[in-house]
Amino acid sequence: MYRLWSVIWLALAVFLLPGCGDSTTPVTPHGELTVFAAASLTDAFNEIGQNFSAANPGANVLFSYAGSNALAAQIAQGAPADLFASANKAQMDAVVKTGRIDGDGTRTFARNRLVAIVAKGVNKAARLPDLTSPGLKIVLADKAVPVGQYALDYLDKAVKDPAFGAGYKAAVLKNVVSYEQDVKAVLAKVALGEADAGIVYTTDVQGANADKVQKIEIPDVLNTVAEYPIGVLKDSRNAAQAKKFFDYVLSPEAQQVLSKYGFVPANK
Repeated sequence: MYRLWSVIWLALAVFLLPGCGDSTTPVTPHGELTVFAAASLTDAFNEIGQNFSAANPGANVLFSYAGSNALAAQIAQGAPADLFASANKAQMDAVVKTGRIDGDGTRTFARNRLVAIVAKGVNKAARLPDLTSPGLKIVLADKAVPVGQYALDYLDKAVKDPAFGAGYKAAVLKNVVSYEQDVKAVLAKVALGEADAGIVYTTDVQGANADKVQKIEIPDVLNTVAEYPIGVLKDSRNAAQAKKFFDYVLSPEAQQVLSKYGFVPANK
């Protein structure tokens, strides 16, 4: 009997040791960071993350890319993350209101602007006024996504310009066949020929993507300069490392990477 009780107590002791048994407390490996970042940052942040890890042995940066509105909603619902990089101030402000990011600690690290894109071989849209052409299939990001709202802002400005006319916005929106969840989905549909035209960021048609679509520049007077803020979450499980990545994104080295991918650096 004594031997039986000894075995039972030993089993209980092993089960209750730290790290054994069931636990709901998440364990984050030393140096691992989770960064929620706007979809338009994908290429630039992938390279910045690799460079940061190379400069900080043991650091491992994991990115979750999506529309800034979707990421802000996830953070508001308690999703674990260490940093948030948004494509506009409004979504950062929404997270600040949840109390998970200190508004005084956020910084603008890059800027971006809009461009209209047309699928290869589509000849009926060579100028911005052509976006009203009957039968043209246009895709935009949903207005809840920063680039989607920026596209609507462009249309609001255009209707005040005599070169476009008061009916321009309504005519363009009549051609919209879908509203996508992020800017990468807009680019993909146009590049694959599933849609004729769309509006994305200039950074989306850099590098390898430059040859996938035709660009129609949007003049500055009708464009929007998108500001990208970044912030560290107060409940980051690797606060020191998160702050180090925050500082690195603002460093000359990372700013050069952002510039390479078409972003306007924060210091300009």
